[in-house]
Amino acid sequence: QVQLVESGGGLVQAGGSLRLSCAASGTGFSINAMGWYRQAPGKQRELVATITRSGSTNYADSVKGRFTISRDNAKNTVYLQMNSLKPEDTAVYYCNSDINIPGRGYNYWGQGTQVTVSS
Repeated sequence: QVQLVESGGGLVQAGGSLRLSCAASGTGFSINAMGWYRQAPGKQRELVATITRSGSTNYADSVKGRFTISRDNAKNTVYLQMNSLKPEDTAVYYCNSDINIPGRGYNYWGQGTQVTVSS
């Protein structure tokens, strides 16, 4: 079993910053790609950023230049540094990870962490 534990959400003022963390715990697995998604009230879940094990990144157009995704493979952890936050960034942010358990791939989601940006 693999569990993704998220932290770092909270309430910030527009223009502020937050850093989200997501650590994968368990045994007998390795991690391929990891990413962050978000879902705002009344909207569908959307991709925020992804990162491969080798460090290649991809960002939604709405966050390019403001957010940075990174990972620490030794700690099985992915981070999302969010700068210049806007009220439109308010959402529940979900960590996602493609997990390799020998011979098969699985996809896991974190429980979500609330990010609220006030005007």
